Amino acid sequence: MRFVDEFRDADRARALAARIAESCRPGRTYTFMEVCGGHTHTIYKHGLEDHLPPEVNLVHGPGCPVCVIPMGRVDDAIHIARQPGVIMTSFGDMMRVPGGTGSFLDAKAAGADIRMVYSPLDALKIARANPDRKVVFMAIGFETTAPSTAMTVLRAAEEGLSNFSVFCNHVMIIPAVKAILDSPDLRLDGFIGPGHVSAVIGCQPYEFIARDYGKPLVVAGFEPLDILTSVHMLLTQLAEGRCEVENQYARVVPWHGNRIALSAIGRVMRLRPHFEFRGLGFIAHSALAMADEYAAFDAERVFDLPGVRVADPKSCQCGEVLKGVLKPWECKVFGTACTPETPIGTCMVSSEGACAAYYNFGRFSRDQMRAAAREPLAEEASRA
Repeated sequence: MRFVDEFRDADRARALAARIAESCRPGRTYTFMEVCGGHTHTIYKHGLEDHLPPEVNLVHGPGCPVCVIPMGRVDDAIHIARQPGVIMTSFGDMMRVPGGTGSFLDAKAAGADIRMVYSPLDALKIARANPDRKVVFMAIGFETTAPSTAMTVLRAAEEGLSNFSVFCNHVMIIPAVKAILDSPDLRLDGFIGPGHVSAVIGCQPYEFIARDYGKPLVVAGFEPLDILTSVHMLLTQLAEGRCEVENQYARVVPWHGNRIALSAIGRVMRLRPHFEFRGLGFIAHSALAMADEYAAFDAERVFDLPGVRVADPKSCQCGEVLKGVLKPWECKVFGTACTPETPIGTCMVSSEGACAAYYNFGRFSRDQMRAAAREPLAEEASRA
């Protein structure tokens, strides 16, 4: 299959791995952040860490849209769903995301009408079929999914569907990456840039990372050879003393982005003054809300929301995982109290979450990960 099989060739992967090892300077280690959760899953599903030398360390970033949604926004959505005559619609990976008062699945079990959809157009179809009900679409995602939400609102406006609205939780990748760069917790040598987001916004918005922070970034595709090639491109830049934004995923990502998609977003949405990211706190101009011209389709104006900020469970360390400070298996509850079946944090729920990737595809078995988590405790006990 074109654009799949040729990017999963084992011989080419081994050849790339050899070139990566040759590019590493003796005595130096390299830490690269893969911003997108899709990259994390590819890395662990295909065992790419086994192809990398020990000098190269990959850490996860804040590119999972479900993972960065704070618990209070989930509670606001559940509050809407519990209102009389409301049908709440949502992507499947939001259904089990925990809020302070439970998840969508818990609310659905208690009687709320919450339905899984595959696109906002599915929600629009439900609104057409139920003119006596208020249908709300739980819109999440980075700039990747914002165009489809915007186009759906434009369609609803054209059709005059007054019973349809959007609870907008679209966030933006550039402010999130900047927050990571400004964090004192982590020292990075470069970034593997997100492919899906970049297909919308292009590569140009990342240029400040190289210019102002001196970190190279390579926008990468999602197949194994895409990621290995991107790691090699980063190492080559560092070896040559360059610091640039490069596009490995040029077969999909245009340098200046998708102008039609960006135009739709600009027409329907506006920047929020600030928005809370799970683990990163409040970030200025980091999310989108409905524009005043489309206030009739804005669930935050149609419904009165509690707007209560909810603190994450103390045992959950999703914030540190999203910032790349911790590997998922270093979390105290990973693989024990927190599993995909009983998630405590969002990183274990989403199909793009780092904890889910480690749990499902990690090189360690669950027993080995639990043993690794117990080793520091055993050492402390022996010293005592």
